[in-house]
Amino acid sequence: MNHTAPTTQSFQNAKPKIRIKVGHNFVYVNNVVQTNNLHTVCEEARCPNIYECWERRTATIMILGDTCTRACGFCSVKTGRPTWNDPLESVRVAQAVKKMDLRHVVITSVDRDDLKNDYGSEVWAKTIEQIRRDVPKCTIEVLTPDFKGSDIALKKIFNAHPDIFSHNVECAERVSRRVRNQANWQRTLSVLKKSVQFGLRTKTGMMVGLGETKKEVVNTMEEVAKIGVDIFTIGQYLQPTKNHLPVDRYVGPEEFEIYHKKGVALGFKIMESGPLVRSSYHADKQARVSIDIGKP
Repeated sequence: MNHTAPTTQSFQNAKPKIRIKVGHNFVYVNNVVQTNNLHTVCEEARCPNIYECWERRTATIMILGDTCTRACGFCSVKTGRPTWNDPLESVRVAQAVKKMDLRHVVITSVDRDDLKNDYGSEVWAKTIEQIRRDVPKCTIEVLTPDFKGSDIALKKIFNAHPDIFSHNVECAERVSRRVRNQANWQRTLSVLKKSVQFGLRTKTGMMVGLGETKKEVVNTMEEVAKIGVDIFTIGQYLQPTKNHLPVDRYVGPEEFEIYHKKGVALGFKIMESGPLVRSSYHADKQARVSIDIGKP
């Protein structure tokens, strides 16, 4: 049976709901992921859109292991001392992308602050390059950590020329320290600015429902627009477990529509705003649209 899209009906005071149906493509993607020993942020971060995305044969593959060196208050990815050591990871990822016959792939990773030499950026570059060789028609989007703002690390990614470079602001600046206390909001803006200056299609996103005000959401959008970011996404924060930050409020569809209109007015080439929007939600469609926009 086919999977139906998430419902986005009014939920001003209630959690958004999805219909869970597992179809043929979901089973196929799940099999490829498991047999190739891959980690996906779809599973690790308990994304509510996993059924829809996998049914469309799209997945966000997570490299550099499944253990993060940071402990952000919103994220359910495991935190601890990483033990990852897989020199063939880039090859396995490219093989999986080829098996899934993807037109667009999103690559992300845990934070690897323990890898002091380059924070894992060399593995990132090898993975992009391997996919380019093995699946040349597949567009590549990367959703990266901040690499502590390292120019050396970032240039390794930039020089591999992903089709879209994405790094999330995650939230409004005022609540950032509480939401992700090992990150730096201004450093995130700096990473995005460097990507734009390098000439890459650049994307970022944030969550609402973490204690920010409506004005702070708009201010965040304005700050990002000034930099020249192409794609902006806004979605509802959902508490993954009782040990994570509680939801401050559930935002209604009317407010999401206001943010969408504001984003269009600010000049974002693509603006996604809705309860179940996530960084990689509809990423394949965004890639096709943004690449078409950029053609002479």
